[in-house]
Amino acid sequence: MRKDPFKPAARVAGQKQDVWSIVNEAAASSKVSDVVNMGQGFFGYNPPQFVIDAAKGALDRVECNQYSPTKGRPRLKKALADAYSPFFGRTLDPEKEVTITTGANEGMLSAFMGFVEPGDEVIVFEPFFDQYIHNIQMPGGKVVYVPLHPPEKGATQTTSAGDWSINMDELKAVINDKTRMIVLNTPHNPIGKVFTRDELQAIGDLCVEHNIIILSDEVYDRLYYTPFTRMATLSPEIANLTLTVGSGGKNFYCTGWRVGWLIGPEHLIQPVSAAHTRICYSSVSPLQEATAIGFEEADKHGFWDETKAEMRGKIDRFVAIFDELNLPYSDPEGGYFVLVNMSKVKLPEDYPFPDHVASRPRDFKLSYFIIKELGVAAIPPTEFFTDDNAHIVQDWLRFAICKNDDVLDKAKDRLRGLKKYMH
Repeated sequence: MRKDPFKPAARVAGQKQDVWSIVNEAAASSKVSDVVNMGQGFFGYNPPQFVIDAAKGALDRVECNQYSPTKGRPRLKKALADAYSPFFGRTLDPEKEVTITTGANEGMLSAFMGFVEPGDEVIVFEPFFDQYIHNIQMPGGKVVYVPLHPPEKGATQTTSAGDWSINMDELKAVINDKTRMIVLNTPHNPIGKVFTRDELQAIGDLCVEHNIIILSDEVYDRLYYTPFTRMATLSPEIANLTLTVGSGGKNFYCTGWRVGWLIGPEHLIQPVSAAHTRICYSSVSPLQEATAIGFEEADKHGFWDETKAEMRGKIDRFVAIFDELNLPYSDPEGGYFVLVNMSKVKLPEDYPFPDHVASRPRDFKLSYFIIKELGVAAIPPTEFFTDDNAHIVQDWLRFAICKNDDVLDKAKDRLRGLKKYMH
């Protein structure tokens, strides 16, 4: 019998309904007409004016409306090399050690496509950014999971995001001859953890010992509220194995621009660039130019210090509601996500959850209920765990606080409605 021509490939078939569509569906049917979206991590405000002006100016230039070189516009590669060389403690070569991608996500897909063969294993820490998994599986890689463990008292009192920890014995146990790569995220989404130098050194030393490529997702690298160490700066041997991922969208409040990059040694950058060329050839020209100007001018505007102080202020402003409600949370060390423990919230036993929510862990029910009844959207973090380890965060919700202050205040006011469901 002839094969069904419309049967989707295994790499995209059989995926359960994703968290984003469930949240959007709940929001559309909420009792509250204007749901406050504290779920997805997009900004509620525009990039700084000097970056917007750069984008407008780029659109008036003929060369900025045509194809860019596949590895990226020279001006952006130079701006990144100039901006990151001081952090790396050496002069980066913009032609050999930097490549531009269509957002950080496509950059990571290019890294997996450039190095992962069918059957190769890639280690990912739980919780994980959900796109990692499908990107690894696209070239036939096998994902191997190692959980981050929450602080012992995280369910009963507010703790630091830094208290989430890796058991190094668990990490060592999964390394074998098939291990090709390890994915690290610092500052971490959704936890908000900034890995310490000692933690990174221990991971890096293992990778050197076993010759494992490190994909260091550092897209929140300008938003840290505690000392921040970059993996590639630990030693020449670790740098030789490390691809550092960055994001203009995260840096300049413009996630829709899809401008990302990877920094690393030439022997790692070249295969990534080759894969990127086959995936999308080149990235958006005028927005690359605008991102370059953003990096060239950010310091004179005091932008990096301002954005860090502003985001930490938003976190403090928002978490005040959980202090008021006596709901413990994981105090972020970086990024703009807050994990809140909702174990004190008792859901009505007879609440009419749809089947695709009722069959998921408790955090999906919490998310659905709060959207429907209070009009505040938050993300259930079990989406970022395997089924075996989902129990770790089934009482938690993730809130994105990169919103205008009036939005944060509206969400806080609505969340006071949790009081009648708490025990």
